[in-house]
Amino acid sequence: MSMTISTAARPTDAAIAETLIASATAARASTLGRFRTQLAVDNKFSVGFDPVTEADREAETVIRAIIAERFPDHGIIGEEWDAKATETAYNWIIDPIDGTRAFISGVPVWGTLIGLTHEGKAIAGLMEQPFTGERWMAVGGQLEHTRNGGPQPAGVSSVAKLSQARTSTTSPDMFRGPHLSAWTELSSRVLQVRYGLDCYAYCLLASGHIDLVVEVQLKHVDIAPLIPIIEAAGGVVTTWDGGRAENGGTCVAAATPQLHDEAMRVLREAMLD
Repeated sequence: MSMTISTAARPTDAAIAETLIASATAARASTLGRFRTQLAVDNKFSVGFDPVTEADREAETVIRAIIAERFPDHGIIGEEWDAKATETAYNWIIDPIDGTRAFISGVPVWGTLIGLTHEGKAIAGLMEQPFTGERWMAVGGQLEHTRNGGPQPAGVSSVAKLSQARTSTTSPDMFRGPHLSAWTELSSRVLQVRYGLDCYAYCLLASGHIDLVVEVQLKHVDIAPLIPIIEAAGGVVTTWDGGRAENGGTCVAAATPQLHDEAMRVLREAMLD
């Protein structure tokens, strides 16, 4: 039986949560079913490497179908297919497999990202890692972290100093020019750096295991669904110039305002040198 939800007014938190969960559940067959198999990999770039697989495309297709059925007049912006325009203030943001490089390498730090923005601001988001059975979902400012359906602790750490910060970025190769200088300076001051975690790093921050994530060259689909998760966990996330991060580009996500301020100060000073 089809289910269409009225979108004349702001969707209820319950309707948003149900749609996020239904979408992630439907995508799981496409992603988990192909994980650690010898699937074909296409390259989106003529120079360089930006992988995409049948799992990416199929998962986004099923997510889009569920959202379109429930919220037919909402916009949909995805990683793999053209955007669906809307005359409303609502857009759903989809990255069916954030971390495709990890996915094709058999490393379980990729995730399905689905978020909802209102007038450009992220108001709800979900990250699911099907292989580990983990899900982080934030709706209405409340964060829910589960593993195989059971509740798990959630909330950022209390780390306030760079010297104590467990830090992550997807790859040092993403930094160039002044951004590279800034990252080099910042990374020399933190407790440790872990690479290659993609969206998983932000959710580990939301669970208190990582304290700082610093990145550049992000797309909106990479970060918008994660912003409500970080904020609901008590963290701070902005661009390097202190603005909202929904549109991607640069990003600083920190467990505490003090840690965020110190990271921003180091980045800015290094960019000016």
